[in-house]
Parts: sequence; structure tokens; C-alpha cells
Amino acid sequence: MVFGYVRVSTKDQCEDRQVEAIKEYCKANNLELEERNIVIDKQSGKDFNREGYQLLKNYLLRSGDTLIIKELDRLGRNMEQIKQEWQDLINKGINIIVIDTPILNTTARTDLEKKLISNIVFELLSYMAQKERERIKQRQREGIEAARKAGKHLGRPRIDFDGLSKEQKEIIKQYYPRWKNGIITATDFMQKVGLKRNTFYKIMKQYEENLSFAYNST
Repeated sequence: MVFGYVRVSTKDQCEDRQVEAIKEYCKANNLELEERNIVIDKQSGKDFNREGYQLLKNYLLRSGDTLIIKELDRLGRNMEQIKQEWQDLINKGINIIVIDTPILNTTARTDLEKKLISNIVFELLSYMAQKERERIKQRQREGIEAARKAGKHLGRPRIDFDGLSKEQKEIIKQYYPRWKNGIITATDFMQKVGLKRNTFYKIMKQYEENLSFAYNST
């Protein structure tokens, strides 16, 4: 039997592109694929704990069956885990077709050819994935350095008194005397104004400095 496996990362993403590619491949190569044999997961490829894939691997696929995927990363994202899953499928006697990477296809291959091709291609793909990660990190470093040179603030936005909403400023004005007089606790005060502890004390310091400046200016 022929099975298709499709994966998208989120429920909002559309799987139609992969489904159509698998159907077109089967049509062009005279492979009979029933609609019910297309298994779809809408889940991250970080590991293989996916309901559809586990159903396919453990209950549907039998020795001699063929599994078709459009791209290798539809199987997963972790190269080491993909290599292990790939070998598990081969050991079960499953033929694998990767539409976008024909060199990986195991149909009509001897066991030795399957092993050699898998080892060579997976090592190449691992190398390419590692180089891409390094390029991404390099671009990130260059972007951060460029932003620093341009004087841009990086990381979480700074919160100060002037950046508070009108409602927050009114709450501070109302409850600040009560806090200073021990009527309410700092925890109660920061919850009312909607601030975390470190930010709360930083803003209180700014507020007190503003009060002192206003007092000394009169």
C-alpha cells in the first residue's frame, strides 16, 4: 500500500500544497494512493511525538508499503531523530520517497544502496543544516552590532514613569501616600498599578525624585 505523510507546524497553516504534491507524484508514477491513506499532523516537527505519525508508523505501515513525503523536514526538524526514524522505517521494510530529494528514495534499492545513500545524504544535510544555523547566528550578531552602533535599545523595552498609562499614573498618585504611611503594602500597591517588583521600585524612585524636584522648585 501507498501512504502519504503531511505535516504543518500549526493548525492555522494549510496542508493543501503538500497533499497535492503527493497526489501529483502518485499520478505521474502510476502509484495508487487512497485519500484515507494520507496522514496529516498539525504539529511542530521538534520531535516525533505526533498522533498521526505514531499511528502511521506503529499501526498502518507494513513491510513492503511505501511512504511518501514532499520534503524531508516534513518528517521532522531534528536531523539526528530523523536519521533514527528513517532507519526504523527501513528496518520495517518500508520504502520511502522524498519528492523534493529523489536521491533519498529507497524504492528499487538494495539494502547496501539504501544504507550508503542514507549515510551520505544525511551527513550532507546535517552539515548544511549546521552551516545554516551558523549563518543565522552570524546575521543576528551583525544585526545586533549594527543596532548598537545606531544607538538603538535592544531587548525588552524600558519602562519608566513617563511611559506609564494615564490610569497607572493616577493610581500611583492616589496610593503613594497610603503606601508611604503603611496603610497598604508594597505588594498591594504594585498589584494595583500592574508592575513587577523591580520595575515598581525603579518607578517609585523616579516618582519620588519628581516630587522632590517639584517641591524644591516652588
